[in-house]
Amino acid sequence: MSTGSGADSAPAPIPDDSTVTDAATAPPTGTKGTAAESRGGMFRSLRVRNYRLFATGQVVSNTGTWMQRIAQDWLVVSITGSSAAVGITTALQFLPMLLFGLYGGVIADRVSKRKLLLVTQASMGLTGLVLAVLTLSGNVAVWHVYLMAFVLGLITVVDNPARQAFVAEMVGPDDLRNAVSLNSANFQSARLIGPAVAGALITSLGSGWAFLLNGLSFLAPLAGLLLMRSGELHTVDRAPRGKGQLREGVRYVAGRPELIWPIVLIGFIGTFGFNFPIWLTAFADKIFHGGAGMYAWFNGLMAVGSLAGALLAARRSTSRLRLLVGAALLFGVLEMAAALSPTAWVFGALLIVVGVVGLTINVTANSSVQMATDPLMRGRVMSLFMMVFMGGTPLGAPLVGWVTDAYGARIGFLAGGLVSALAAAGVGLVLTRAGGLRVRIDLRRGHQHVRFVPRERDGEPERLAAAA
Repeated sequence: MSTGSGADSAPAPIPDDSTVTDAATAPPTGTKGTAAESRGGMFRSLRVRNYRLFATGQVVSNTGTWMQRIAQDWLVVSITGSSAAVGITTALQFLPMLLFGLYGGVIADRVSKRKLLLVTQASMGLTGLVLAVLTLSGNVAVWHVYLMAFVLGLITVVDNPARQAFVAEMVGPDDLRNAVSLNSANFQSARLIGPAVAGALITSLGSGWAFLLNGLSFLAPLAGLLLMRSGELHTVDRAPRGKGQLREGVRYVAGRPELIWPIVLIGFIGTFGFNFPIWLTAFADKIFHGGAGMYAWFNGLMAVGSLAGALLAARRSTSRLRLLVGAALLFGVLEMAAALSPTAWVFGALLIVVGVVGLTINVTANSSVQMATDPLMRGRVMSLFMMVFMGGTPLGAPLVGWVTDAYGARIGFLAGGLVSALAAAGVGLVLTRAGGLRVRIDLRRGHQHVRFVPRERDGEPERLAAAA
């Protein structure tokens, strides 16, 4: 991987013609992105041994994580009977990201990401084991769940940017976009298994066993990290210690519309549109009068859609901002439709589509931001990305939980979809103006009916047009 000023990860300039084509975001001169993308297909990143070890460990621990997530949400509902309490648990888990997220990025840019992940993954496993002991002994209280959620959030502050940036060290710039998509597919594959196993365990043995299995599942990523070959990792210069590195990261993002506006959009979606633990527990319990099994089933259906979305993303060779904005707008509309579903079957079917579109948003935003970032800044940029995406939850989850309790699950879900759709429309207009773009409509057969074309050719509009 290049250790220069970011040429290997920035979008290429737009060609000097009248249209914005997919070639505009091809890998920059000097990389082998196009050739690499034509070899190996959808799963080409798995040719890399270190990445195979990483992916194998992650699918095991991700399965455990989903088991714990289902068990945790249902345990809180069982103890308190409140959707707002689930919102508080979710908020506490993501509050550290809001408060300390940028510091995690600075740490990830300074130290060995592999060694850092060994510490964070082991610590995450311990939180699951502590909850298992408390629950299986019959001594668990809701404040225990709150505390462990907050501790897990503190660990995530460092783990998330390190894990996001470490992907580039494993596969290099050529396969980065594909690896990001496969990471999402990995996570969603585990989401298919974890909720189903958790639902069976909760109904037959109790939540404690789900916590125990999650704690033990972290042995797999730890083994994968230890078995990696250091000599096969792509070398990336570490940021030296110095003052003002937080401000430097913020200024870097603020000066680039192709970074700041996708992060703003993902912030709105994460804060108001991704509160599924609150909505799905409420729909399973109060709208359709199911139990933990129905809640796990809803999560499984979303996972089916998300897995399909991740695999589709792995086939794409570009991450365009227009796709991000369009998917976010559709996501909001689908959430509003799901909120009005008359039956559990219609609701479940819409959750599959919501999963496809939601995953498309996540992968497109993640990969486009990473590809447009200088490698030396990637830890800080991704920490800001995750801070906005996940850190908004402490603000949105209690509010959404209160709305859901006060006005019903349908109104809560409807409100989240409406905010997401409005945010997508607003960011889309800003990006169009900032990029000096205009919409061209061509209704002739065989032509692209709607496309964006540039109005001007120099400075920031040109760079933003290349990513649009």
